[in-house]
Amino acid sequence: MAEQTAEQHELAALIVASLNLEDVDPAKIDPDAPLFGGELGLDSIDALEIALAVSKHYGFALRSDSPDNQRVFASLRSLCDHIGQQRAA
Repeated sequence: MAEQTAEQHELAALIVASLNLEDVDPAKIDPDAPLFGGELGLDSIDALEIALAVSKHYGFALRSDSPDNQRVFASLRSLCDHIGQQRAA
């Protein structure tokens, strides 16, 4: 498992809190593991919850109709990278 950056850990903690994943340690989420269909067992409803939490916490919206969503939500690393790019823009 790759080490999480501080930004990835913050995002992992946000995901765990917003989805009430009581048995998941944010520090143990592999930044490169799939968010959906992997160990976390997340589904499309969870994606909406994550998008809402990201919107509230980081101040920009993740659009449900974006053609980039599959890439953006692929892993903790890809979501964190996308957030970083949006915040820098």
